[in-house]
Amino acid sequence: MENAIEAGATRIEVRIDEDLGADRLTIEVADNGRGMSKEIAQRALDPFFTTRKTRHVGLGLPLFAAAARHCDGDLTIESEPGKGTRVRATFRHSHIDRAPLGDMPSALMAVLLSGRAVDLAYVHRVGEAEFAFDSAEVRRELGEVPLTHPAVRQWLWQTLREGEESLRIKPSD
Repeated sequence: MENAIEAGATRIEVRIDEDLGADRLTIEVADNGRGMSKEIAQRALDPFFTTRKTRHVGLGLPLFAAAARHCDGDLTIESEPGKGTRVRATFRHSHIDRAPLGDMPSALMAVLLSGRAVDLAYVHRVGEAEFAFDSAEVRRELGEVPLTHPAVRQWLWQTLREGEESLRIKPSD
């Protein structure tokens, strides 16, 4: 998501699919940022390559790819200049070395409150359960009220937290 913001995206789509039956975790991040040429997309997995001027290494995508491959998965990048980029990583869900997803509500809040004009569509699926959120819909409802308004921030945090927690509730026997 950070790369998408740096690439000038105004919309980021994040999809997480935990297919427990197939023992597969898929994480996909797509944006409408400036995109990359085929050559740059191929080099994006090189830790000593970056297009940023503030530092000389770019470890995010190379480490993400290494983690996926270490867990019987892979990472692909599809990009086109002027149209955006799609990064898709797959993992064996049950792999002993697969890192947990971490605090998704906090990661999403960081994007939503970044001060950048970016909308975030998020879908997280675990088996048959699904949580979906789209900040563009929220902004339409809010009108002129910013996402950074204290009451809105609190509502966003609660909505994202409860949405993620709803995916972990096991049906009672």
